[in-house]
Amino acid sequence: MSNLNIKPKVLVSHQWPPEILLRLKEHCQVKVLGSDSFTTQEEFLKALPGADAVIIIPSITIDNKVLDIAGPQLKVIATASAGLGHIDLNECRRRGIKVGYVADTVTKAVAEMTISLMLATARRLDEAMQSVKTGAWGTKWDSALWMCGKQVSGSVIGIVGLGRIGLATAKRLSAFEPFRILYSGNSVKPEAAKVRAEFVSFSELLETSDFVIATCSVHARNQKLFNAEAFARMKKDSVFINVTRGALVDQDALYDALSTHKIGAAGLDVTTPEPLPIDHKLLTLKNCLITPHIASGTIETRMAMCSLTVDNILAGLTEKPLPCPC
Repeated sequence: MSNLNIKPKVLVSHQWPPEILLRLKEHCQVKVLGSDSFTTQEEFLKALPGADAVIIIPSITIDNKVLDIAGPQLKVIATASAGLGHIDLNECRRRGIKVGYVADTVTKAVAEMTISLMLATARRLDEAMQSVKTGAWGTKWDSALWMCGKQVSGSVIGIVGLGRIGLATAKRLSAFEPFRILYSGNSVKPEAAKVRAEFVSFSELLETSDFVIATCSVHARNQKLFNAEAFARMKKDSVFINVTRGALVDQDALYDALSTHKIGAAGLDVTTPEPLPIDHKLLTLKNCLITPHIASGTIETRMAMCSLTVDNILAGLTEKPLPCPC
């Protein structure tokens, strides 16, 4: 590729680690959008025409209209994500455009974040830290149960979707000595035996679990899977954790369940929309902890994601198989 008279044009939707971009710049003309702010879809579309390849993150949507704007020369799209809901894969295939993603590179980091969010929510860490900052600590004492949370050991943990991330989470949670680990999904997973996880129906999981963790993929059939009916089935002190996509949750129903104490608490790393407006009603609740979609946010994982994304681009531009195709 480096012998081409004209280097292919690569559009990068957001800022990228400079050391990884250097490898791309050896072979391509690279245009990087944004600085310290998020690139909007509109800004991306203005820069898109004529690109031979694009690197994106999930805030950028690729559909039929976007591909028309890009032009017929577009060969490859690489997203620095394990999720693919922001890309119309069927339309890309129809046009012969290769699509790459980062698949398993995020598994360990997301599993660690799932447990971090679960513990922080269960033990009310945000409330506890605020009590230190506001001076409530040492001046407020409702009872011996002040600032008490929920314990993982001895509990029943329910995991909705025992894929790569669900299984990695279950392995790590086993060390906390839960009473049972349950999972639900489309089928029994043979690997569940490694963590002694029991396959149950979605309804039984909701009704039995002290912690309900969503790690399933998102598709048209399970959007708003966690709705008013689902929350009504859960225990009144149960903790709900979502690290997959905001589309899984009916947020109005979640607000109602939390504000009326139909469930105990929720920890969310994903919402709809993203970012969540700062005046959103979920942010008014003490029993709802929300983080800014940082489940893959370790230096090691993000660098691996960025490197694999560049590998996908370079392979696609040279008509080679992508290291991690969709």
